[in-house]
Amino acid sequence: MQSIDRSLKPITFNGDQLRDYDFSSHREWLITNGVGGFASSTLSGSNTRRYHALLVASLKPPLERVTFLSKLEETVMAEGAVYELSSNQYPGVIHPQGHLLLDHFTHTPTPQFTYRISTDILLQKTIWMEYGGNTVYVKYKLLQSNSPIQLNLAPLICRKSYHQEMRRDSPPPFHLFPNDSGLSVQLDETQDRLRLSAREMRCEPVDYWHMNIEHMRERERGMDWLEDLYCPAHFVCELDEHEEITFVASTDDEWSDPSESYRQILSRQKTLLDRSSVNDPFLSKLVLSSDCFLMDRESHAKSSLTLKRSTILAGYHWFSDWSRDTMISMPGICLCTGREHIARDIILSYANYIDQGMLPNRFPDSGTGAEYNNVDGTLWYFQAIWEYLHGYDALCPNYYEIITLPPAHLDGGKMEMLRTIIPKLTDIIDWHVRGARYDIHMDPSDHLLWAGNPGTQLTWMDAKIGDNAFTPRVGKPVEVNALWCNALHIIAELLKICDMDCRAYEEMARQALHSFSLSYVRPDHLGLYDVIGNDFTDDSIRPNQIFAVSLPFSPLARSQWTDLLLTVRDHLLTPVGLRTLSPHDPAYKGYYSGSAWERDGAYHQGTVWPWLLGHYVLAHYRVHSDISGAESLLVGLERHMEEAGIGSISEIFDGDSPHAPQGAIAQAWSVAEILRAKTILGR
Repeated sequence: MQSIDRSLKPITFNGDQLRDYDFSSHREWLITNGVGGFASSTLSGSNTRRYHALLVASLKPPLERVTFLSKLEETVMAEGAVYELSSNQYPGVIHPQGHLLLDHFTHTPTPQFTYRISTDILLQKTIWMEYGGNTVYVKYKLLQSNSPIQLNLAPLICRKSYHQEMRRDSPPPFHLFPNDSGLSVQLDETQDRLRLSAREMRCEPVDYWHMNIEHMRERERGMDWLEDLYCPAHFVCELDEHEEITFVASTDDEWSDPSESYRQILSRQKTLLDRSSVNDPFLSKLVLSSDCFLMDRESHAKSSLTLKRSTILAGYHWFSDWSRDTMISMPGICLCTGREHIARDIILSYANYIDQGMLPNRFPDSGTGAEYNNVDGTLWYFQAIWEYLHGYDALCPNYYEIITLPPAHLDGGKMEMLRTIIPKLTDIIDWHVRGARYDIHMDPSDHLLWAGNPGTQLTWMDAKIGDNAFTPRVGKPVEVNALWCNALHIIAELLKICDMDCRAYEEMARQALHSFSLSYVRPDHLGLYDVIGNDFTDDSIRPNQIFAVSLPFSPLARSQWTDLLLTVRDHLLTPVGLRTLSPHDPAYKGYYSGSAWERDGAYHQGTVWPWLLGHYVLAHYRVHSDISGAESLLVGLERHMEEAGIGSISEIFDGDSPHAPQGAIAQAWSVAEILRAKTILGR
């Protein structure tokens, strides 16, 4: 297949790599549908997670995600022999071993597998999803063969929350309804229907289970890891050389013609690259990766699936939308890709959820209501609005010269949005001054922000099980107050633009700025304290201090930036991100593994987070004015896009070398902040 853009070099793997099960089972592909649904598995074809499936549908977009089709067991009969293309891991055995037939894989950027079934037979499989619909397409094309082959597809179905495993002893009732194009399966009392269709194939009803499929990545995570799946039918056809068939699975009543649907996918990707004006392969990959996180309410206005809000999903496979992640990710995912209209809709959508001066921390996947338990997400909202008002032109090498000035001009739409939202923003600041939830309040003695009380975890370092917060940071966290100073500057500037009185906010900003330098700068020249309180200072060396340089309105004097940057470099910098704690700290944990308790205990105690590297890179550029030196810091993540979630950036990495990728295989702020930094430096 031709690349959709000359700057986009497809990610490919050869047969020698794919036939190595350890290699191919640890590399995962992901495609999404723009409303919260997805399809995902490994290059080996073996599902190694409970989240791997061909159809995970979002029933209440972008949430309530349910798995309906786990996979297709594929068998080819040719030249008097039987070839099984699938791979599954069972206790003590991998069966079948279809990965041994793989000739190559190409991320085009939809996953495409080519099987060399024999010397003379090549079969290609391409997978994609309908944008805006809960429909997956799997196309098989016989590229080369001296004689016809028979293709047999056995769909393995389920009906489960995507966070769970399905077992035969407690399955939902499956009611089967054959039709002209295949089979419709009604699943349990919900009345959900899974439609399995392939007009060119015979549908032959069967009735059996695949038992004890192992999900090794879940076992590593200390979770349930065995699953049973049901097969209701076989789909069978004969293929001649150059012929193709497409298998469709959907929970929708209707779906597009496969050829038209695929054309639309490629057209969307090309438009996205053209709009972003990208000119190198790394940026192209980042731009396309960014699209999988974005939920655009306006583009689905005429769809049967209605999005409640434009938003950004925090990551795959298991995250919903979190306000902190959304606001941090919005400039990269929306502004760097030329989608200011979606940024505007996100800002206005989230304004509807402001309550007592706070944005919600997250919207649970169950859709049971927003949770208000964070301090920094609301402050990142101010930064997202500020970047939106400056627009795409602010993303260039003189970024800091532009972004620290009021927007040069606001068109009618931006001015209207600002006047709509300014009362919300002043109300947020006023709530923080007088006191919000969880004892969040401005200390009148120094105008800095206090957050939390014992047992709470309100910052982004929020790992907690039960009443145990693994990284307690009650008091005045450094990044919260860097964001607070930044937000006070921003609100004062926005009020000026609206010809409103800003003097009270300017005075708060001046007082907070003065207190920040006096309170956080360490006398030993090792950067900033991480948290300060009424009678304590936390001198843990953590990356949270980097925002005091990377945010537009730095609360530090320029002369104080260098010590901070050197401290972060010497203790925290890795090729793939910043550690969350210095390795010299007794509490440091270099590996993220084990049970949920062990993993959460390491989550912010040394584990590397790549989204922080974007801020470090921009801080490095701000201090040294060295674009090439700053860009060179991103090389490790460019390589990483071929080693875990293909074409994306993982959530976290081990703190110790070789910094193995961990956590979610595709994380919004990981992609967004590297995309933003790369865009700023590269224009």
